[in-house]
Amino acid sequence: MWMSINVGKKIRELRQKNKLTQSELADRCELSKGFISLLESDLTSPSLSTLEDILTTLGSSFHEFFSDEEESPVFRKEDVFVKESDGVRIDWLIPNAQKKQMEPIMMTLQPDTQSEPDLPHEGEEFGYVLAGAVDLILGETTYHVRKGDSFSFKTSKQHYLVNRGKTQAVVLWVSTPPNF
Repeated sequence: MWMSINVGKKIRELRQKNKLTQSELADRCELSKGFISLLESDLTSPSLSTLEDILTTLGSSFHEFFSDEEESPVFRKEDVFVKESDGVRIDWLIPNAQKKQMEPIMMTLQPDTQSEPDLPHEGEEFGYVLAGAVDLILGETTYHVRKGDSFSFKTSKQHYLVNRGKTQAVVLWVSTPPNF
């Protein structure tokens, strides 16, 4: 039954998408590299519990794995997750961004507020100011960014936004890899 949906090919695609070698996947699932190789070649079938372990390791589930549905590239306003704290509102614009290569958010800062400082980490970030103005604090340097301006930087220094103005500021912010 599983061979007709090409389980091995789908596992190989998931493994490669997660940038794992056959050995790394085998080690994480406590299996042999040979078993993973046979599985990806559709020369053997896993037990349900083994398949569940493999899918969990690869960030998937039975439902996602066996679903014929393509994930929609469109996300509705009902999909947005919102967090508000101390005059800062963050709207996570797409669900399950941690499974993607980037994470877009919409950040709204009320006057005289700032975002949480983000410690140095791997990756890059991009922002576009949709309304108001903000100061981008990048390490020890401050950059003033106004409506219509954008910014992009490697995340090797602590960084955050400050709204020193009298009106709210709205920033579209994209992090890669997902970090928010």
